[in-house]
Amino acid sequence: MRHRVKKHLHLSGKDNCHRKAVIRNLLTSLFTHKSLQTTEKKALAMEPLAHRLIEVAKGDQEDFNKIRMIGAELFTKEASVSLMALAKNYVNQKGGYTRIIPIKYRDGDAAKLVKIELV
Repeated sequence: MRHRVKKHLHLSGKDNCHRKAVIRNLLTSLFTHKSLQTTEKKALAMEPLAHRLIEVAKGDQEDFNKIRMIGAELFTKEASVSLMALAKNYVNQKGGYTRIIPIKYRDGDAAKLVKIELV
């Protein structure tokens, strides 16, 4: 029996700190480069957090507070500046900020590769 195994979590083979670091790295790359190629599980794990960060960036707080809250989740300053600039495009949009497009299956382990991009 598999007691105390959180089967609903994405990236369930990693401990909590590693999972958070992987997702933060992916978010930083997504907002820096506007798109990235990764596995389906990682893309599905980071998508809600990307939407949440965009909602924070387009919120009605002052810019200083937004940058502080975004900077806690992203690793580089250029990613947070890029996110603040992107948020102006999504002012009238209420969701659906990212798009996940399947690409292929990876040769080594047959993991499903997808491209996640900002709409």
